[in-house]
Amino acid sequence: MKGFNMQQMLKQAQQMQKKLESAQEELKNVEVTGESGGGVVSVKLNAKYEFKSIKIKPDAINPENPESVDEETVEMLEDLITSAMQEANKQISEVIEKKMGSVAGGSGFNLPPGLF
Repeated sequence: MKGFNMQQMLKQAQQMQKKLESAQEELKNVEVTGESGGGVVSVKLNAKYEFKSIKIKPDAINPENPESVDEETVEMLEDLITSAMQEANKQISEVIEKKMGSVAGGSGFNLPPGLF
């Protein structure tokens, strides 16, 4: 194998590993907001597709009379939806990790924790 340099290949793999780790670290701080209904409902997710929060304007609950919807009701609804979404996210993460772990475990290749 003319021109094959194992040391150079390992060095490149280490550099790529560092870049990957750096990108993953940067992504931990990324959050995006999606809106619907002209902004009456907005949700935040992080770069790991984890649901962070929801904001609901009174107009989304009672568009005919948004003033009739008190702040406590809106906050309670936001908290209930946030909790439900986070619980669903936790469950799907567990299913993915279990499935991917069984695939990787059977091959002798170990995936790093939290990869999925």
